[in-house]
Amino acid sequence: MLNEKRLNIFHNGIDCFAYEFFGCHKVSENEYIFRVWAPHAKSVALIGSFNEWKEDEMQKLSDNESFEITVKAYVGDAYKYCITTQDGRKLYKADPFAFSSDLPASTASKIAELPKPGDYVRKSSPDQPVNIYEVNLLSWRRGKDNSYYTFEKLKKALVPYVKNMGYTHVEFMPIMEFPFDGSWGYQVTGYFSVTSRLGTPRQFKNLIDAFHENGIKVILDWVPAHFPKDDWGLYEFDGQPLYECPLWDRMELPAWGTRRFDFGRREVDNFLLSSASFFLKVFNIDGLRVDAVASMLYLDYDRGGNYTPNIYGDNRNLEAIDFLKKLNGEVKKFFPNCLMIAEESTAFPCVTKPIDCDGLGFDYKWNLGWMNDTLFYCRQDPYYRNYHHNKITFSLVYAFSERFILPLSHDEVVHVKGSIINKMFGEYADKFAGERALLGYMYAHPGKKLNFMGYEISQFDEWDYRSAIQFDLRKFEKHRKMRTFVKALNLFYKANSPLYEIEDCWDGFEWLVVDDKANNLLAFARYSKNGDVIISVINFSGIDLHNYGIGIVEGRYRVVFNTDSKRFGGEGVINKRIYKTVKKSGHGKEQSIFIDIPKLTCIYLKKEN
Repeated sequence: MLNEKRLNIFHNGIDCFAYEFFGCHKVSENEYIFRVWAPHAKSVALIGSFNEWKEDEMQKLSDNESFEITVKAYVGDAYKYCITTQDGRKLYKADPFAFSSDLPASTASKIAELPKPGDYVRKSSPDQPVNIYEVNLLSWRRGKDNSYYTFEKLKKALVPYVKNMGYTHVEFMPIMEFPFDGSWGYQVTGYFSVTSRLGTPRQFKNLIDAFHENGIKVILDWVPAHFPKDDWGLYEFDGQPLYECPLWDRMELPAWGTRRFDFGRREVDNFLLSSASFFLKVFNIDGLRVDAVASMLYLDYDRGGNYTPNIYGDNRNLEAIDFLKKLNGEVKKFFPNCLMIAEESTAFPCVTKPIDCDGLGFDYKWNLGWMNDTLFYCRQDPYYRNYHHNKITFSLVYAFSERFILPLSHDEVVHVKGSIINKMFGEYADKFAGERALLGYMYAHPGKKLNFMGYEISQFDEWDYRSAIQFDLRKFEKHRKMRTFVKALNLFYKANSPLYEIEDCWDGFEWLVVDDKANNLLAFARYSKNGDVIISVINFSGIDLHNYGIGIVEGRYRVVFNTDSKRFGGEGVINKRIYKTVKKSGHGKEQSIFIDIPKLTCIYLKKEN
């Protein structure tokens, strides 16, 4: 009867914990039960190292769609399902619910012991600082022989590094098992198993625990939009489309060569809901960054206009939209304060609005418009930036329409796009100054922050998943001082609430200088809830500006951060520390300050009470 109840929920209800039933589970000492959903199969057999890879036939359960068997086996044993299709083919498949996978060349699943989750209380608030260090765990560091750093080595090296640098969060690119290294983890075959390249589930949990013990929250990249067509994976699992949508125009994403999930089929929705819940519950993950949301929202995504409209005659994928609402609703019900982040690249409305207000229910959305416009602007010769001034100011037109994260992610430093430092215009020293100015602007702009590993040492080469970040660059002064700068900026950001407290309305932001395209200069104020203010002034031009007037509220203003400091690798041109307003109107204010600001420099000023 328990089986029937669980199966009924899986087929007809919302099941966020289907992994507790399906897959491989310990019954008693060295005895395990295996269950798999394969409704189109003629029969299913279990094969593995425990039975010399001979076929042990599994029994059908009461739903006539699922199969189970109990056998003697041991932790670490490899196994697969041998599925006989209705037309007599034999398919050898990995377990969709496996908690561990063999090394990718094997393609088998493995029996694993899961760590005990323990008590963990998530805490999050929109008015808290969020500064994310995005990491590819397989290529942050490598051994001398280019071998992977294991979870255990990462615990000893990555955790103290992230803490020392002052980040609040770390985000892992996908660590769920994937066969093709060149996919960077975005073509997942093991939705319940961490990659065996780096260690065991328990070792992964130890890494997460170490971050938490050091006050750092952990976000995982999660990929519910599509899966690869490896014949031993989810692809036509029981001989027919099962996890993928069977409709001709919804089955594949042609450009990626992958299959789309069949959103709206309860069992598939529950499979994905359970994957999300599994990592949140078992590993105490603090949040999920949901990849490729745009590909889920639109029926014509990557279709070149060749698609069937929905019942309303438009291009929205209604089933996927309902799934995303269900996902965020269920996650918040079971895991309060978990961060749900959408990587969504279009202007789809209400991504971060509540579900009961017809929103998708995400906490944050990546602001890819800000990223594209800002990097385009920074690539331009300062002499011509006046023609593109709207690129650096337009983001405030929509900055409060959603709750945003400003991302300079892995996607921006691959495929001949150039590293962040190499996107900056100019000669060697100007590139470093440009990156510091960009980051100063970014940290003062409304929105939480995300940066990909390597930017903090100004790596000139693009990211290569086959090798480590070039930390040996720190022996060169400019690169070493860039890391000093990034650490100082991170700590300043966390210590100053005007930079993060009010990010959903104009109460936290005021333009001071928005239209001086001739001088490539911006100035704006950020406010905290108690009225504290940080003034950000950025000179994006290629020349020093002298005695520049900025209309501002009467008072004394102290320079509290300067990207041109010699400590950060700058020229150290600014010597004055205090600016007092004079009675001269400007920019709609009765008082002004007059400052000198070097080229490619951002300074923060704090109003003294």
